[in-house]
Amino acid sequence: MPSPPCVLERATRLPFAAETVFAWHERPGALERLTPPWEHVRVIGRSGGIEDGASVVLQVGTPLGLRWVVRHRDYVPGRQFADEQVKGPFARWVHLHRFEPDGPSACIMTDRIEYAPPLGSAASFVVRPRLERLLAYRHELLRRDIEAHERYAGRQPLRVAVTGASGLIGRALVPFLTTGGHHVTPVVRSRGKGSGVRWDYETGRIDAAGLEGMDAVVHLAGENVGARWTRERRRRIMESRVIGTRFLAEALSRLRRPPRVLISASAVGIYGNRGDEVLTEASPTDAGPEDLLTEVGRGWEAATEPARIAGIRTVAPRFGIVLTPAGGALGRMLTPFRLGLGGPLGDGRQWMSWIGVDDVVGAIHHALMTEALAGAVNVTSPHPATGREFAATLGRVLGRPALLAVPAPALRLVFGEMADVALLSSTRVLPARLEASGYEFRHPELETALRFLLGRGSEP
Repeated sequence: MPSPPCVLERATRLPFAAETVFAWHERPGALERLTPPWEHVRVIGRSGGIEDGASVVLQVGTPLGLRWVVRHRDYVPGRQFADEQVKGPFARWVHLHRFEPDGPSACIMTDRIEYAPPLGSAASFVVRPRLERLLAYRHELLRRDIEAHERYAGRQPLRVAVTGASGLIGRALVPFLTTGGHHVTPVVRSRGKGSGVRWDYETGRIDAAGLEGMDAVVHLAGENVGARWTRERRRRIMESRVIGTRFLAEALSRLRRPPRVLISASAVGIYGNRGDEVLTEASPTDAGPEDLLTEVGRGWEAATEPARIAGIRTVAPRFGIVLTPAGGALGRMLTPFRLGLGGPLGDGRQWMSWIGVDDVVGAIHHALMTEALAGAVNVTSPHPATGREFAATLGRVLGRPALLAVPAPALRLVFGEMADVALLSSTRVLPARLEASGYEFRHPELETALRFLLGRGSEP
């Protein structure tokens, strides 16, 4: 006889009406938002929403990974729905999502997963902890997301255009906004794929009509700086940010119905290598040594001037090192640290101004909704860490030693100029304006942020 299926259940009391939480799950982007950043899972197809008979096709693992097809059933409006595997890795999978009222303004949200691992019950000791991590992550993220949206419950949903929607920040921001009830339109390169407003600063083409009447534009597009800086890459880093941003800002300034706000990305690299100096938005950006990132940063922010002159509220979020296992700096660190080969870069005394990806999303949302906020805004944790502290904390979270420092000469050999400017440079940045405007960080402490992002729980 086959073994009985395993059952995992997690219930959380949420201070929101059951209908509010259920509505969040019905909106576009809910599954993408609930997928932990450490899981390599991507939605590649869907039919319908979460009503009976609707389905979702997922790709699990690498680009050549397996397909997982689930069909929704047991739909009761405002109360529950379920996902049943049609094709995928499990011998059986039924995931029930239930939302029970607990008074007029609270509910008990329960996830109940009935599953049979692909290799029988013996594999449950691997599968169950992974599912427990997933549900813990989902419940906390959902609570925090709805809290953020409920602060502005009386406001009309926004129409937001987003460049760089498929990038590291965009992939987290777009589903956060859509599950909050906002309408998001991607702004995509003409030669790219997918629907949305078309633009291409290199050819001078933009679908301006598609931007008419937008409430906000979030500009995140730009060439990746996280690779060796060849002459061609230097050119693309500069042009994609400075020329691309000015092109967009000028297009917005000519609209008959321009957006009320433009949030155009910047970075803490604008301050340059400043050692132990504490930096806020009031700190000069020309007091450090000149390098590619300071030059790009100043040009990047100045390029938004046409929008500001046209009366569009313009915000320049100066992002620190964005932490997510889905990519970027943390994504590249994970493999060597998991192998016990991690450690600080150089002498480890340089300051790293970091920020968890969900606080990046939260800060952008805060800037969209806070009409008094304009100009440069540091988007970093209030607690920057030295390279040595960062390595020790990441090692502790992963349960691995972090003692193998990477010598500066080796970094210069591999990365060239980028090593000194991006990896060994010291910027100790504080989010003074963000905190003064009332933003509340989800994860201000490094260890708490890493534990949440990596699904490692709250205990050392």
